[in-house]
Amino acid sequence: MSQVGPVGAEFAPEHRVVHPIEQESFRRLRARLDTAHFPPLTRAVVERVIHSAADLEYAADLVTDEGALEKAHAALHAGAPVVVDVEMVAAGITRRDTVCRLKDARSGPGLTRSAHAIRLAYEEVGPGALWVIGCAPTALEELLTLGADPALVIGLPVGFVGAAESKAALRESGLPAVSNVSEKGGSAVAAAALNALLYHPVSASKELS
Repeated sequence: MSQVGPVGAEFAPEHRVVHPIEQESFRRLRARLDTAHFPPLTRAVVERVIHSAADLEYAADLVTDEGALEKAHAALHAGAPVVVDVEMVAAGITRRDTVCRLKDARSGPGLTRSAHAIRLAYEEVGPGALWVIGCAPTALEELLTLGADPALVIGLPVGFVGAAESKAALRESGLPAVSNVSEKGGSAVAAAALNALLYHPVSASKELS
């Protein structure tokens, strides 16, 4: 993964060069969907998730809380660890190192490999991390059992078995979270939600251009 500065160093979003194709893509997105009514960080997350999937339905499907996003944004830019459930999520998160323990994990009775990877990651990072889960519902389910005290859980696993249920459980847990109601999700949209916070100016109240 590419990274600016040492592990935990603050990434300066104002130094990010936005490609003209991305600029035009967001212009077209905003021409088709009015996002101006969203608070700044919510708008950033909604727009980047929609951009990653070319799916305008995420505007109504995503569940976020601006206050939780503000605290998570501050933690992220202060160097809080970022944990992902699979390497595909890690590959989508730019300019920040991530923790993924899937290669070290093993399945067992009543325990999927993805769930074991979450256990291993929590042993490594402890409380206060940002968790980005875009593939395995069992990874999200395991995280909810750990008492992990996260800065944020981006819970956007995809699938017909357990995905919607695990995201409903996340919302019911009261943890600071980004989730969605439907069965859709995936690595690209989960990474996009984290990137939205990573790219947003450190002043969370600054309006998106």
